Amino acid sequence: MKNLRRSYYDSFSKFYDRFVSLHSKVPHGVMKKFLAELVSAEDGERVLDICCGTGSLLLELGERTSSRGLAVGLDFSRGMLMVSRGKTHMYPNICLVQADAGALPFTSQSFDAVTCTHAFYELKGTAQERALREIVRVLKPGKAFFMVEHDLPSNPLIRILYYLRLASMGARRAVLILRRERNTLERYFSTVEKISAPTGKSKILLCRN
Repeated sequence: MKNLRRSYYDSFSKFYDRFVSLHSKVPHGVMKKFLAELVSAEDGERVLDICCGTGSLLLELGERTSSRGLAVGLDFSRGMLMVSRGKTHMYPNICLVQADAGALPFTSQSFDAVTCTHAFYELKGTAQERALREIVRVLKPGKAFFMVEHDLPSNPLIRILYYLRLASMGARRAVLILRRERNTLERYFSTVEKISAPTGKSKILLCRN
């Protein structure tokens, strides 16, 4: 099953950026810039983007951490990472890692921020719980996890695609995620704050201990 999902995302990587653009209706880069500013990574800091997909956010994070810092993109899909490499190969402070979000290959308390954009719902079974435990482990004390997800789309076609995405998780599990999203995060973080994106239909959940 895991290999089947990996093959799906390897193929989806060719269309992923187009899908996100249609869904969010956000001018190119606006959402990524807004999130990177919210993360407020400084020169020399280390930031981890899990389930980084095609790496659009990594460009912004790499700019802010500069040559003394590090922006790490992690994904289990080789296809996604290959697209990301095409965007980020000119940045020496951007590193790509193929690994599972539920078993991060990093030492504890090694990152100043962790992000996950439009991917947390995709984690199957117990993978969400494992990923959250790992995120808490690799974050430095007092640092934040930023989770970005779609709100319900207004465009009928994109809404159908969104529902198909949720259906792929299984109806019961999808409903539980939507209803208990905050409760799930609050089991791992002392504060969870919802922030509206400047445009489009995305939400940002800022989680901090």
